[in-house]
Amino acid sequence: MKNPRATQEAVSPVIATVLLLAITVLLTSGIYIMVQDAVQAPDKGTPYGQLTSQSLDNGFQVVRVSDLSNELMINTIKFQIISGNGTIIEGLANDASVYGAIGSDVTFQDRDAGLTLNRGDYFIINATAIGSDEGDWTFRLIFMGTGTRGTADLGQVILPATEL
Repeated sequence: MKNPRATQEAVSPVIATVLLLAITVLLTSGIYIMVQDAVQAPDKGTPYGQLTSQSLDNGFQVVRVSDLSNELMINTIKFQIISGNGTIIEGLANDASVYGAIGSDVTFQDRDAGLTLNRGDYFIINATAIGSDEGDWTFRLIFMGTGTRGTADLGQVILPATEL
């Protein structure tokens, strides 16, 4: 027969190990809950950019992002095309009829296809279709803000007349 005392001694270290693990998990989760509110992502500041424009001899205009402080998600980017008399054509860069579209009045070409606005990305405007072929229209790019970052004007540029 086995000694009952030896059986009792063998159970005690297993229970102690399980209890120590449980206490460690509870303390770790408690510390995590207390600290998670204190840690925030750094504020990246207000983004800024610079745009350039050119007209093509086929009735289209191209607006290129020539400088950008940091890459931005395209769902936060709005464009406006403003005529001399104040008429505004606007949309979002991630609209299905704009992002990578062919044949739309305004299309956005994301060079790296990363769903972000970066230096080198560009908009193609069908100047003949919207009437900006005479020039003197303004293209404006707006960051709509996320989280603690507010709305910012990324840049604007005068659209040149096309040579048709």
